[in-house]
Amino acid sequence: MTPTPPGALPDLRMVVADMDGTLLDADGRVPDALWPLLETMRDREIAFVPASGRQYATLAQLFERAADGMPFIAENGTFVVRDGRELASVTLDRELVVDAVTLLRHLSEEGSDLGVVVCGKRSAYVERTDEAFLAESRRYYAALEHVADLLAVDDDVVKLAIFDFGDAETGTAPSLERFRRTHQVVVSGPHWIDVMAAGANKGRAVQQLQERLGVTAAQTAAFGDYLNDLEMLDMADHSFAMANAHPEVLARARHTAPSNLDNGVVTTLRTLLHGEPA
Repeated sequence: MTPTPPGALPDLRMVVADMDGTLLDADGRVPDALWPLLETMRDREIAFVPASGRQYATLAQLFERAADGMPFIAENGTFVVRDGRELASVTLDRELVVDAVTLLRHLSEEGSDLGVVVCGKRSAYVERTDEAFLAESRRYYAALEHVADLLAVDDDVVKLAIFDFGDAETGTAPSLERFRRTHQVVVSGPHWIDVMAAGANKGRAVQQLQERLGVTAAQTAAFGDYLNDLEMLDMADHSFAMANAHPEVLARARHTAPSNLDNGVVTTLRTLLHGEPA
């Protein structure tokens, strides 16, 4: 990114950032250098919006020290919350949940090493209990419950998340192809696949927030690294793919930021907010 002269700083009103592989460091933590930038953005009335496949409870926990008034795009855009109050959501129909869970159980019985998370508004739910799967699930779902039967869950389901211990894009994803005709199926990481309602994505959630807050695409910056970030990047004139991003993301974004391991979001924000070289 070319350093921006102080006199030409963009008129930002919203900054949207994916979490894993984008903002968070190798240990899944918010960089310490972000907190003073959040204060600067609050003073300038620039909304900072975490946008992730993680659930709301997990995101609120990550940003607990600065969460007041902060909008959160959770569950890959299917659940938008601010100060504990739902701003927007889109849920899955019961028929899809039954159909997909039944198929995934069959794939597991046939030898596929996968686990299913039913993501509700109140909690996330799993049947599989081995520590390898639970450890991966806990990274993204702070509110996580074990149930005997995923199809007996009594909650508003916003997403199905599938963890493939192999390669999600070439492993489990092709088996879910038929659901793409009626629902959104996205590979959200090397091992994760999300199934959501048609039209649900981070980009739609960003658009809803822009409309609510009176923010334009020209006043929006967005940072992402994986396929579930594509629509989100489309909603921001200042779109940044991390240097470690998926090739499709690098091709779609207008700019490239240093990788998450090099504090790419923080260094780029310093340029956007203060004109400091990235």
